This record gives sequence, C-alpha cells and structure tokens, in this order.
Amino acid sequence: MKTMWAPWRIEYILGDKEAGCIFCKALGEQDDLTLYKGKTTMVVMNKYPYNNGHLLVSPNRHISGLDQLGRDEMGDLLMMVEKSIAIVKKVMKPDGFNVGLNLGKVAGAGVEEHLHFHIVPRWFGDVNALCVFADVRVIPEHLISTFNNLKPHFAELK
Repeated sequence: MKTMWAPWRIEYILGDKEAGCIFCKALGEQDDLTLYKGKTTMVVMNKYPYNNGHLLVSPNRHISGLDQLGRDEMGDLLMMVEKSIAIVKKVMKPDGFNVGLNLGKVAGAGVEEHLHFHIVPRWFGDVNALCVFADVRVIPEHLISTFNNLKPHFAELK
C-alpha cells in the first residue's frame, strides 16, 4: 500500500477553529489571504481550497441571503465575481470554472451566516481517482504562491 502524506492538513485538524465570521475578520484586518477589499465587496483565498486559485467573493456586510442585498450591492458582488474570474484566467489559465454559492448548512455552506460565492478554477485532468478511491485531493501549488501570483492583479482594481 502506498501512503500519501498531507502534513499541511494537520493544522486544520488539530488547530483551534476560528471563532466568529472569517469574512468580517478579513475585512477588519490585513491577512495573508485577502486579495481585495472594496467599498461593498471583498475577495479572499479559500484557506482549505478545492483546487488551486479557489477564491471566495463576499459582500462586506454580514448577511446570509441574496434577498438581503441592495441592488447596488448585488451588482457590485456579481461584477467582482466577473473580475475575479478574469484575473484567474489571465494568471492561471484554467480550462473552466465552477462558480456558485451554498445557501444554508444543508446545502454545504461552511460559513452560512455570511453570503459568499466560490470561484474554483478547473483544468482538464485536475480530478483523478485519488479523490474517489482514497479521499485525497492533490493541490500542486502552495496557497501562498497562488496568493502572490494573484495579489498584484487585484491591487490594480483599487
């Protein structure tokens, strides 16, 4: 039997779980994963990504549903999703994207109290049998390397 080691996961497994809203915290402080803070929206890297370049786009306001967004916020949020996709296309050259939001715990929302879109770049061949047979995901680039590649492009949005 072969063993695949993923020692970076132990930080999440054994670490203290963050209290409070991760989006509100990211809005209030500078951290290593926040790519963009605008007037009404923000973009952060997913700390535990499904794939390289997995981004989270959220409104700045702490709300849980689309029906709570004002018309301008809704437009700004979708425009930031579009701009984020354009930046990831330019920098990482994926073959496609999964884009969506999970509303409610039963729908898979990990942070159900603060609305956010997931942007997951996809490449041909990025999913293999490891996910199916071994419940293991291989992400070839370190999170900080991806952040450093994307950050200058989000800085241009200011």
